[in-house]
Amino acid sequence: MNVLITGTSRGIGKAIAERFLTEGHAVFGVDLCPAAIEHPNYTHFTRDIRDERPLDIPDPEILINNAGTLEETDAIDVNLSGTIRFTERFLDSPALRSILFIASASARNGAEFPYYVASKAGIVGYMKYLANALGKRGITVNSISPGGVVTPANAHILESEALYAAVKNETLLGKWADADEIAALSCALTVENRSITGEDILVDNGEMLKSNFIW
Repeated sequence: MNVLITGTSRGIGKAIAERFLTEGHAVFGVDLCPAAIEHPNYTHFTRDIRDERPLDIPDPEILINNAGTLEETDAIDVNLSGTIRFTERFLDSPALRSILFIASASARNGAEFPYYVASKAGIVGYMKYLANALGKRGITVNSISPGGVVTPANAHILESEALYAAVKNETLLGKWADADEIAALSCALTVENRSITGEDILVDNGEMLKSNFIW
Protein backbone atom coordinates (compact mmCIF):
# COMPACT_ATOMS: atom_id res chain seq x y z
CA MET A 1 0.00 0.00 0.00
CA ASN A 2 0.99 3.65 -0.41
CA VAL A 3 1.48 5.19 3.02
CA LEU A 4 1.93 8.93 3.61
CA ILE A 5 3.51 9.85 6.95
CA THR A 6 4.44 13.28 8.31
CA GLY A 7 7.36 13.88 10.65
CA THR A 8 9.48 10.91 9.55
CA SER A 9 13.01 12.14 10.26
CA ARG A 10 13.19 11.09 13.88
CA GLY A 11 11.37 9.66 16.86
CA ILE A 12 7.90 8.16 16.54
CA GLY A 13 7.44 9.15 12.90
CA LYS A 14 10.71 7.53 11.84
CA ALA A 15 9.82 4.35 13.72
CA ILE A 16 6.38 4.25 12.05
CA ALA A 17 7.90 4.73 8.59
CA GLU A 18 10.45 1.99 9.19
CA ARG A 19 7.74 -0.38 10.41
CA PHE A 20 5.68 0.09 7.25
CA LEU A 21 8.77 -0.37 5.09
CA THR A 22 9.55 -3.62 6.91
CA GLU A 23 6.02 -4.77 6.11
CA GLY A 24 6.60 -4.13 2.40
CA HIS A 25 4.65 -0.90 1.91
CA ALA A 26 5.67 2.15 -0.14
CA VAL A 27 6.24 5.03 2.27
CA PHE A 28 6.21 8.74 1.46
CA GLY A 29 7.58 10.95 4.23
CA VAL A 30 7.22 14.68 4.84
CA ASP A 31 9.51 16.44 7.32
CA LEU A 32 11.24 19.78 7.78
CA CYS A 33 14.49 17.87 8.28
CA PRO A 34 16.31 15.87 5.60
CA ALA A 35 15.60 12.18 5.17
CA ALA A 36 16.87 9.90 7.92
CA ILE A 37 15.78 6.72 6.11
CA GLU A 38 17.44 5.10 3.13
CA HIS A 39 15.24 2.47 1.52
CA PRO A 40 14.19 1.76 -2.07
CA ASN A 41 10.52 2.07 -1.11
CA TYR A 42 10.93 5.36 0.77
CA THR A 43 10.42 8.79 -0.83
CA HIS A 44 11.15 11.90 1.22
CA PHE A 45 9.88 15.47 0.90
CA THR A 46 11.81 18.06 2.93
CA ARG A 47 9.14 20.60 3.71
CA ASP A 48 6.77 21.98 6.33
CA ILE A 49 3.34 20.34 6.47
CA ARG A 50 1.94 23.87 5.98
CA ASP A 51 3.61 24.05 2.57
CA GLU A 52 0.77 23.71 0.08
CA ARG A 53 2.85 22.70 -2.92
CA PRO A 54 1.56 19.44 -4.44
CA LEU A 55 3.25 16.20 -3.46
CA ASP A 56 4.12 14.08 -6.49
CA ILE A 57 2.87 10.80 -5.05
CA PRO A 58 0.20 8.20 -5.84
CA ASP A 59 -3.11 8.53 -4.01
CA PRO A 60 -2.34 7.40 -0.44
CA GLU A 61 -4.24 4.50 1.04
CA ILE A 62 -3.04 5.32 4.53
CA LEU A 63 -2.36 8.77 5.98
CA ILE A 64 -0.54 9.11 9.30
CA ASN A 65 -0.28 12.60 10.79
CA ASN A 66 2.64 12.58 13.18
CA ALA A 67 4.46 15.90 12.55
CA GLY A 68 4.26 18.41 15.36
CA THR A 69 6.13 20.88 17.54
CA LEU A 70 6.56 21.52 21.25
CA GLU A 71 7.12 25.22 20.62
CA GLU A 72 4.21 27.08 22.17
CA THR A 73 4.28 29.92 19.63
CA ASP A 74 3.72 27.46 16.75
CA ALA A 75 1.73 24.69 18.44
CA ILE A 76 -1.74 25.68 17.25
CA ASP A 77 -0.64 26.64 13.75
CA VAL A 78 1.43 23.49 13.17
CA ASN A 79 -0.07 20.77 15.33
CA LEU A 80 -3.72 21.67 14.77
CA SER A 81 -4.33 24.01 11.83
CA GLY A 82 -1.43 22.68 9.78
CA THR A 83 -2.43 19.07 10.36
CA ILE A 84 -6.04 19.75 9.45
CA ARG A 85 -5.11 21.53 6.23
CA PHE A 86 -2.64 18.81 5.29
CA THR A 87 -5.21 16.08 5.91
CA GLU A 88 -7.90 17.78 3.87
CA ARG A 89 -5.65 17.72 0.81
CA PHE A 90 -6.12 13.94 0.63
CA LEU A 91 -9.70 13.37 1.73
CA ASP A 92 -10.95 13.00 -1.84
CA SER A 93 -8.45 10.24 -2.61
CA PRO A 94 -10.45 7.26 -3.92
CA ALA A 95 -7.78 4.93 -2.54
CA LEU A 96 -7.95 6.24 1.04
CA ARG A 97 -8.79 3.57 3.60
CA SER A 98 -7.40 4.79 6.93
CA ILE A 99 -6.25 7.97 8.69
CA LEU A 100 -4.31 8.02 11.95
CA PHE A 101 -3.28 10.97 14.11
CA ILE A 102 -0.52 10.93 16.72
CA ALA A 103 -1.97 13.06 19.50
CA SER A 104 -0.78 13.08 23.13
CA ALA A 105 -1.83 11.92 26.57
CA SER A 106 -1.82 15.60 27.51
CA ALA A 107 -4.92 16.02 25.33
CA ARG A 108 -6.74 14.17 28.12
CA ASN A 109 -5.07 15.36 31.31
CA GLY A 110 -3.80 18.83 30.33
CA ALA A 111 -0.43 18.05 31.88
CA GLU A 112 1.87 19.96 29.53
CA PHE A 113 2.11 23.44 28.02
CA PRO A 114 -1.21 25.24 27.28
CA TYR A 115 -1.06 25.74 23.52
CA TYR A 116 0.46 22.30 23.01
CA VAL A 117 -2.28 20.72 25.11
CA ALA A 118 -4.96 22.64 23.20
CA SER A 119 -3.48 21.65 19.83
CA LYS A 120 -3.46 17.95 20.68
CA ALA A 121 -6.93 18.04 22.21
CA GLY A 122 -8.11 19.73 19.03
CA ILE A 123 -6.61 16.92 16.96
CA VAL A 124 -8.58 14.34 18.94
CA GLY A 125 -11.76 16.33 18.33
CA TYR A 126 -10.99 16.65 14.62
CA MET A 127 -10.31 12.91 14.46
CA LYS A 128 -13.78 12.20 15.80
CA TYR A 129 -15.32 14.62 13.31
CA LEU A 130 -13.55 12.85 10.43
CA ALA A 131 -14.58 9.43 11.69
CA ASN A 132 -18.20 10.57 11.43
CA ALA A 133 -17.69 12.20 8.04
CA LEU A 134 -15.78 9.34 6.40
CA GLY A 135 -17.46 6.33 7.94
CA LYS A 136 -19.89 5.97 5.04
CA ARG A 137 -16.89 5.41 2.77
CA GLY A 138 -15.54 2.66 5.00
CA ILE A 139 -12.53 4.75 6.05
CA THR A 140 -11.30 4.24 9.60
CA VAL A 141 -10.06 7.30 11.50
CA ASN A 142 -8.34 7.02 14.87
CA SER A 143 -5.65 8.61 17.02
CA ILE A 144 -2.96 7.39 19.37
CA SER A 145 -2.16 9.44 22.47
CA PRO A 146 1.27 8.48 23.79
CA GLY A 147 2.46 9.40 27.23
CA GLY A 148 6.21 9.33 27.73
CA VAL A 149 8.13 7.79 24.82
CA VAL A 150 11.85 7.10 24.50
CA THR A 151 12.74 9.48 21.65
CA PRO A 152 15.40 12.16 20.98
CA ALA A 153 12.85 14.88 21.82
CA ASN A 154 12.98 13.67 25.44
CA ALA A 155 16.77 13.45 25.61
CA HIS A 156 17.00 16.00 28.45
CA ILE A 157 14.95 13.62 30.62
CA LEU A 158 16.47 10.36 29.43
CA GLU A 159 19.99 11.66 30.06
CA SER A 160 19.19 12.72 33.63
CA GLU A 161 19.10 9.85 36.08
CA ALA A 162 16.99 11.85 38.54
CA LEU A 163 14.43 13.09 35.99
CA TYR A 164 14.05 9.71 34.29
CA ALA A 165 13.57 7.98 37.64
CA ALA A 166 10.93 10.55 38.54
CA VAL A 167 8.91 10.17 35.33
CA LYS A 168 9.08 6.37 35.46
CA ASN A 169 7.77 6.55 39.01
CA GLU A 170 4.72 8.39 37.64
CA THR A 171 3.66 5.27 35.70
CA LEU A 172 2.13 2.03 36.91
CA LEU A 173 4.51 -0.10 34.84
CA GLY A 174 7.63 1.83 35.83
CA LYS A 175 8.71 2.67 32.29
CA TRP A 176 8.12 4.70 29.16
CA ALA A 177 7.07 3.27 25.80
CA ASP A 178 9.48 2.65 22.95
CA ALA A 179 8.78 4.32 19.61
CA ASP A 180 8.59 0.85 18.07
CA GLU A 181 5.53 0.10 20.21
CA ILE A 182 3.72 3.12 18.80
CA ALA A 183 4.79 2.07 15.32
CA ALA A 184 3.39 -1.43 15.74
CA LEU A 185 0.07 -0.10 16.96
CA SER A 186 -0.03 2.42 14.10
CA CYS A 187 0.38 -0.37 11.60
CA ALA A 188 -2.31 -2.51 13.25
CA LEU A 189 -4.84 0.34 13.40
CA THR A 190 -4.42 1.27 9.74
CA VAL A 191 -3.66 -2.01 7.98
CA GLU A 192 -5.31 -4.78 9.98
CA ASN A 193 -8.12 -2.89 11.68
CA ARG A 194 -11.55 -2.88 10.06
CA SER A 195 -13.91 -2.04 12.91
CA ILE A 196 -12.24 0.46 15.26
CA THR A 197 -12.94 4.07 14.29
CA GLY A 198 -13.34 7.36 16.13
CA GLU A 199 -11.18 6.13 19.00
CA ASP A 200 -8.25 7.74 20.79
CA ILE A 201 -5.91 4.99 22.05
CA LEU A 202 -3.96 5.91 25.19
CA VAL A 203 -0.44 4.45 25.46
CA ASP A 204 1.00 5.75 28.73
CA ASN A 205 2.02 2.80 30.93
CA GLY A 206 -0.69 3.81 33.41
CA GLU A 207 0.51 7.38 33.93
CA MET A 208 -2.98 8.85 33.52
CA LEU A 209 -3.93 7.59 36.96
CA LYS A 210 -1.36 10.01 38.42
CA SER A 211 -1.39 12.77 35.81
CA ASN A 212 1.62 14.69 37.09
CA PHE A 213 3.77 16.45 34.49
CA ILE A 214 7.54 16.50 35.09
CA TRP A 215 9.88 18.32 32.73
